[in-house]
Amino acid sequence: MTRQKWRWAGSAAALLACVLWPGIVHTAAQPVVLLTLEGAVSPATADYAVRGIRQAAEKSASVVILRIDTPGGLDTSMRRIIKEILASSVPVVVFVAPGGARAASAGTFILYASHVAAMAPATNLGAATPVQIGMAPGGEPKPAPGDGAKEQGKAKADAPPPKDSMTKKQVHDASAYIRSLAQLRGRNADWGEKAVREAVSLSAQEAKKIKVIDVIAQDVPDLLKQLHGRKVTVQGVERTLDTANVETVAIEPDWRSRLLAVIADPSVALILMMIGIYGLLFEFSNPGFVLPGVVGAICLLLALFAFQLLPINYAGLALILLGIAFIVGEAFMPSFGALGIGGVVALVVGSVILFDPEVAADYAVPLPFVVGLSVVSGAIVFFIVTMALKARGRPVVSGREEMVGARGEVLEDFDQEGWARVHGERWRVAAAGPMRRGQTVRVIGVDGLKLRVEAESERKKEKQT
Repeated sequence: MTRQKWRWAGSAAALLACVLWPGIVHTAAQPVVLLTLEGAVSPATADYAVRGIRQAAEKSASVVILRIDTPGGLDTSMRRIIKEILASSVPVVVFVAPGGARAASAGTFILYASHVAAMAPATNLGAATPVQIGMAPGGEPKPAPGDGAKEQGKAKADAPPPKDSMTKKQVHDASAYIRSLAQLRGRNADWGEKAVREAVSLSAQEAKKIKVIDVIAQDVPDLLKQLHGRKVTVQGVERTLDTANVETVAIEPDWRSRLLAVIADPSVALILMMIGIYGLLFEFSNPGFVLPGVVGAICLLLALFAFQLLPINYAGLALILLGIAFIVGEAFMPSFGALGIGGVVALVVGSVILFDPEVAADYAVPLPFVVGLSVVSGAIVFFIVTMALKARGRPVVSGREEMVGARGEVLEDFDQEGWARVHGERWRVAAAGPMRRGQTVRVIGVDGLKLRVEAESERKKEKQT
């Protein structure tokens, strides 16, 4: 009887496992990955978003939700994120949230590239002009034949003319890019191009009305409810989203992303470069301290890595290095301010033009930082020049020059050559006349290892005369 009960219990458990197991496996194997992008689109945020999307693919996630709140950022970082979204095997939903957030400039492009575009109430998007997003110069695209080309030509005719050829190329490149994304995802291409050419913006409700976005959701749970059963095309294959009762896994920025966010700041990168150069120079001029060399090498490598990520102007970087070289040269070869002042000027000018505002408007070195840098550099030059002037005014305390004028004492009687003690040392001396032991003499010249001297009494007579 007991065995029969155990058999029934085992059968019931097996039946229950067969019923519940598919749902358990589905939930565990296909979670929803949540990424959060806040602040400017930078190399650090691009690295975080790209690695997050790839991790979602490794986890076999059903959906990636990229929650954004950004004023824009670098064109290179924006395009890196968009390329990863377009190549992703997992549907990517861009969600502008929470309330009060925005997807301006580069954020608008990322939103257009997503498989599903969603916004929370009281959010906005737009203002995607090239100057703000940092578009690199590109060739002017030619419109493709068809209705899209006519609409594009009409939008160009309605837009105000660009100020110069460079701006014109940037505008055409950006407008063609956002139109291609809109056509890929079936969104409003005309408004996207208008956002680029005229820097217009939209609220969430208006964006939903003119088919710029697909969903308006209060939060992530509400978004998942609305996504369930929606059909999307991923790499040419139509898929139906299943987001009911799924686990949401949030991937936060790790130490690598946080480190990139810190060192990719232009001011921090510039400070790291200066610390690195000065640390190495101090180590080379004072071997054995070790710590300045170690810190300097690490800071210099971090600065070079940051400059490799950021769109720098190499002329500005060259001026900064030249300015530092002039300041260091002032310390080793005092020119009483000529090298030092030139170094400060080169350093300030290089810092100002290090980042082109038309290429990276959000990544320019702040003016207060440049002023502070110039003040510190000027103080260093002033200190070096002051020390050089003081050293110039000091009497000579060693060497051949110091020996002339020194007093000595004759050690033995001699007529023309003999021995005398000068500065506590025995020297071979030569005089024009005879000298007596104990007589005080003064050095008037140096001939190799022989000193020319004269009697102190004769020196006094010449002064009296």
